[in-house]
Amino acid sequence: MRNYYKISEISKLYGIGADSIRFYERLGILRPRREANGYRLYSLKEMYKLNIIRDLRRLDFSMAQIKEYLADQSVGNTLELLHREKLLLGERMRELRTRDELIGERIAVLDNARKIRTGVFTVKNMPERFCVQLCEHIARDEEMDFAVKKLHRRHEEKIRDFGNQVIGAFPSMENMRRGHSNVYDAVFFILESETPDYDFILPAGEYLSYFYGGGYEQNAERMAEVLAYAENNGLRLLGDPFEMYEIDNRDTMREEEFLTEIQVLVEPRR
Repeated sequence: MRNYYKISEISKLYGIGADSIRFYERLGILRPRREANGYRLYSLKEMYKLNIIRDLRRLDFSMAQIKEYLADQSVGNTLELLHREKLLLGERMRELRTRDELIGERIAVLDNARKIRTGVFTVKNMPERFCVQLCEHIARDEEMDFAVKKLHRRHEEKIRDFGNQVIGAFPSMENMRRGHSNVYDAVFFILESETPDYDFILPAGEYLSYFYGGGYEQNAERMAEVLAYAENNGLRLLGDPFEMYEIDNRDTMREEEFLTEIQVLVEPRR
């Protein structure tokens, strides 16, 4: 076995780019010798450091931390480092378990959403729901996306996962009555749990519910159908109707796959 290897050989053997190896040299972690022709030659004594660097980089250790460890490598320092690795791995495992739960929740929501029948009126009992909102005139899909992002940024510490966040909006009823679709007065998030820091509450009670599929240009027509159904069936409205986005552009770019629910609080039937 040779005592020295060229950078191209080291790069191939360890799966580390030559630029990275040169970077470690500039930091003073690796110290190759130079041949007369200028080629770098790395000794076997230097090469063991690459395994350590690779392992610690995977755990997000900074190069300064790695350099400090290699400069004073000892059993005591190695034990300290291993304990830190163990703590970091524990944190990563908790993060992965949380992420796994969130993905499972989103899969369940989308699977259930694909089974929902559109064009059907139902009345369902809903619990009290705490919400945060952004009041802003919204007349285009792009403006809606921007408003949602602004609301998310304002309350991101309350949002466990944006992909699972329940998003709703209050259509401009004045524009709806004129037949103007896709115009809104506010966008809101329904929070996962009760919190003292909220903007309004959707009260517990019975809600008339109606799902429609496709783009939002039809929502004035769909809203008119909901209001007509309520009037024809003797359901007195106790609030303004709103939309909830079950499937939207977080999940698909195919407009025909969008799924939106219209809800409005109604007086309980006797």
